[in-house]
Amino acid sequence: MGLFSRKGSKPSARSDSLSINTDSSRFSRGSMAKSPRFAKDTNGWNTPTSPATTMDTTMDTTADVVISNPPNPQLDPAGYLRSIHAVRERTRLVFEKAKRNKLLHFNVDMDKFSETAAYVVSIIKRDYAPDFASIPPHGRWQHFDVGGRPRIDQLLASWPSNVDAQERTRRLLDLFVVSVLLDAGAGSRWQYKSKQSGKMYRRSEGLAVASLEMFQAGLFSGDDQQPCRADAAGLKQLSMDKLAKGLQVSPENPIAGLEGRSGLLIRLGDALGNTKYFGADARPGNMLDYLLDHQTTQMSSVPVIAIPTLWTVLMDGLSPIWPTSRTQIGGVSLGDAWPSSSMPPSPPAEAWENIVPFHKLTQWLTYSLMGPMTKILRIRFSDAELMTGLPEYRNGGLLIDTGLLTLKPSEMKRGLDAYHANAKLEGQPNVEVVPLFRADDDVVVEWRAVTVGFLDELLVEVNRLLGFGGVKGLSLAQMLEAGTWKGGRELAEVSRPNTKEPPIMIISDGTVF
Repeated sequence: MGLFSRKGSKPSARSDSLSINTDSSRFSRGSMAKSPRFAKDTNGWNTPTSPATTMDTTMDTTADVVISNPPNPQLDPAGYLRSIHAVRERTRLVFEKAKRNKLLHFNVDMDKFSETAAYVVSIIKRDYAPDFASIPPHGRWQHFDVGGRPRIDQLLASWPSNVDAQERTRRLLDLFVVSVLLDAGAGSRWQYKSKQSGKMYRRSEGLAVASLEMFQAGLFSGDDQQPCRADAAGLKQLSMDKLAKGLQVSPENPIAGLEGRSGLLIRLGDALGNTKYFGADARPGNMLDYLLDHQTTQMSSVPVIAIPTLWTVLMDGLSPIWPTSRTQIGGVSLGDAWPSSSMPPSPPAEAWENIVPFHKLTQWLTYSLMGPMTKILRIRFSDAELMTGLPEYRNGGLLIDTGLLTLKPSEMKRGLDAYHANAKLEGQPNVEVVPLFRADDDVVVEWRAVTVGFLDELLVEVNRLLGFGGVKGLSLAQMLEAGTWKGGRELAEVSRPNTKEPPIMIISDGTVF
């Protein structure tokens, strides 16, 4: 394979001196996640038809390859619900009800849709106009660079020049996997003081900086001579106390879901024993070798990896990390997939038809891992159209804070009662009252399902308002990065300035959000 050979080969040139020519006759220009093209249905709404070409960006990652088919749900329902294909297909059933204002738990005010889109556009223009092509795809890399400090570039520069491009990529994959798995909501009180800069960071950016500094200190490595890696030996030695120390957790600086986070990383150590995906030294980064050698990977002037291949590594390879309490079919855990009363009831429908898959953390991993592989090795990805907007509380909170979605009165009362009961517990928030639900509550499942559909709809309207005609425009991943996720956070900060929490509070164990 030349440059893209397995680990035993002679080290190649340093990553910042890579020169890989692209074959423009073979590959299309595009951003990380090309979004679906939409056509108006009989109700005047947008529905997916075929993939659209997106505007050029500084990180060109996609290639046009025929999209693979999902498993047949009649023959393999668990396989289908675990696939990336199922997320948009199944959530679409709930979204169809939202279009008719027939949701069980929310009222939908479509008069607010144009206002929501206009708000997203205002955020994008404020931060990126007129150079919209510079918007990076949604991913963890940007969180590491909080405050304008290019921490990942600095990390790469700190390694000796004899560390070749593939090993640099493996190390970043090690870091990004651990960091994304730690990236659940931290709560309103937690903050992290960087040991390198002395500055304080909170929420996702705080978790990113904390995970980077723990990575550099060797907390996730079982080899004292190679601190900048994550492997099974290092992760199995992790404990909740060690992680708490690394995250600077104390009674005065509590973090939500500490036990869930530490459990995820410890179970990651067990999952890395799968040598098929993670190699003999049991590192997340060794998935690179599996992907480059896979029969679906096209090796030309640059490698083209199929998203379903990467998805299989993450879903199958990391399946042991998820709590055993998750929804199962035939003894197979489905991960982030939940029964919903908004789906076809069973009976008469089959049992699997009642379940809505989201796979938010796996999608967040997929978006995030594409970055290092693209930036360092110039790898491209096919079938990226299958990726959806992330069904989490920033994107979903945007829809509530703009008035597009409103909880029905009975659900609002139930959620507020739950909040007041929870507020009596030591250390729980008791200001800026919002409805509270568990992550598996039917309200939350419905909310997340319609979030996926509305993000697709918003992309079309945002691109129209930005003046992108035809098939050119922002990709879904760019809109998530520059518009909806950021916009949802900023509305939360304005609407609830003390806690900056979303409009619905979710009780989570740190393994979903």
